[in-house]
Amino acid sequence: MVEQVAPPAEESDATVPDALPDVPVRGSADELMDHGAAGELGPMRHSAAHVLAEAVLDLFPGTKLGIGPVIADGFYYDFLLPRPLTPDDLPAIEARMRESIAADHPFELSEETPEAAHAALVERDQPFKVEIIDDLAASAATDGTPMPPTTFYRQGPFIDLCRGPHVASTGKIGPFKLLGTAGAYWRGDEQRPMLQRVYGTAWATQEELDAYLWRRDEAKKRDHRRLGVQLDLFSFHDVSPGSAFWHPKGQRIWRTLETAMRELQERRGYQEISTPILVSEKLWRQSGHWDQYAENMFIVESEKQLFSLKPMNCPESTYIYRSKKRSYRDLPLRLSEYGRLHRNERSGALSGLTRVRQFIQDDAHIYVRPDQLTDEIEALLDEVREAYSWVGLEPHFAFATKPDKAIGDPALWERAEGLIHDALVRSGVPFIEKPKDGTFYAPKIDIYIDDALGREWQMATIQVDLVMLPERFDLTYTDEAGESQRPIAIHRAIYGSLERFIGILVEHFAGAFPLWLAPVQAVVIPIADRHADAAQELADVLRARGLRVEVDASSNRMQYKIRAAQEQKVPYMVVLGDREIEARTASPRTRAGEQQPADPWDTFADRLAAQVSSRSID
Repeated sequence: MVEQVAPPAEESDATVPDALPDVPVRGSADELMDHGAAGELGPMRHSAAHVLAEAVLDLFPGTKLGIGPVIADGFYYDFLLPRPLTPDDLPAIEARMRESIAADHPFELSEETPEAAHAALVERDQPFKVEIIDDLAASAATDGTPMPPTTFYRQGPFIDLCRGPHVASTGKIGPFKLLGTAGAYWRGDEQRPMLQRVYGTAWATQEELDAYLWRRDEAKKRDHRRLGVQLDLFSFHDVSPGSAFWHPKGQRIWRTLETAMRELQERRGYQEISTPILVSEKLWRQSGHWDQYAENMFIVESEKQLFSLKPMNCPESTYIYRSKKRSYRDLPLRLSEYGRLHRNERSGALSGLTRVRQFIQDDAHIYVRPDQLTDEIEALLDEVREAYSWVGLEPHFAFATKPDKAIGDPALWERAEGLIHDALVRSGVPFIEKPKDGTFYAPKIDIYIDDALGREWQMATIQVDLVMLPERFDLTYTDEAGESQRPIAIHRAIYGSLERFIGILVEHFAGAFPLWLAPVQAVVIPIADRHADAAQELADVLRARGLRVEVDASSNRMQYKIRAAQEQKVPYMVVLGDREIEARTASPRTRAGEQQPADPWDTFADRLAAQVSSRSID
């Protein structure tokens, strides 16, 4: 199983002023009370969230306070307000926050008994805070442990239920900016009140704040949802929420990436399979997904039987593995699949291509003998690096270990973790460890990239499974001595979700894809009608080399045609007039406006074809 990964907070924050999907607030009351974050900026941003709450409560008496955690690159606070906030309210809130910061109020910690804290919050008419206290008490009663003292932090006239940490005083809060508002259900539950969430950011210096705001503005310009419409790549429609409608140009990008991956897989000895989309509940119970993941499945009933649109490909590959007896000579067996998957994501979490309900993964399940695992993982890491080099991205790696809700024999987990660790060390790639962040059935290697704006994205994953597929589906092979043995299953996706991968690439390249990936690689522009036939002839020369070419034979002026091609971020524009046709030369103009020297048509076509073949990003 390869999980979708929610967009990083900075990517979400970049769209706050227009629309921001609801960010679920889940977890125990104890977690809700702890709003701190690691890192030097965490306590300062946490303190800024308290100052934000102070300002809102002062300007809007009767406000009910939710929670105000630190998030990546900022903070937010949730409020139930007497009236909806507008963008015009943010400057007034910022001004009130600056007054509190200028006053340099110390952050003062105090402790109360749970009973006194409950009574104080009831008196202040703060029902969400009361609920947190009550849930803490209920949790302690369930565990049979005494409830610790309840902590509050005060700055000036404002006091809030909180565990900390904070800076010493409000004056220690650096330059800040409120970014926008969004709706958020209390505790992420659609049945609970809709609160208003105010987002902000704070930094140690004005230079850092300015740099962040620039990145944020640039992220808006690069937003794949906007560029997807501008470049005519894809669209979304209410008839199928969370599912992309791919337009011809977007489908060209899709197929180009798919073809490149298929070529890599052919070189590595993969065999492509295809398995059904609609699968019986029985399979998901056997794999363990029904208990762990049923709420995220689309359930279908037919003839009194339950089925699910498959949310992952993993278990079905076992039926192909078990279709015949396997020998040690058959391994490794590499089964690849471009499986169409469906996951019942919350509507508030959907976000363009980066969080969808229907998607396709470049999935593979590789069955190996234990003595083959290390070599196979090293080869997979090489596959990741090669594939990401096609788009100029440098992957970095994390080793995620057994989670608390793991299934299977702990000894198998320990063995799998040891094998992954040894393979990572032997491969020589730098990696960090992420304790308890594996899937419920396997430890894994997560692959991350940093895009052109420095935002980190989780991408591919490599999971080493000794539990779910081998044990639960009774997979075996016969060893050299004729004995029955369990194979190890490796789950791997390199692009991951093709939808999400393309969405990230749109933003990384700001829609200006490298030549090999561009949906239209060149536009031929005849100056006048009499040049149209020659333009088609040049286009045919380019198409004969496998290039994707259009001819703009419209009645628009030449400068308009050039500008239109630049707006579509086409890599090359070739203007043809009498002189170029007579000499049979092409003087290409790049989308950046650079005029290149004239080349004979065949030379120009060969040059572009070689660049495409090399998958160069230059």
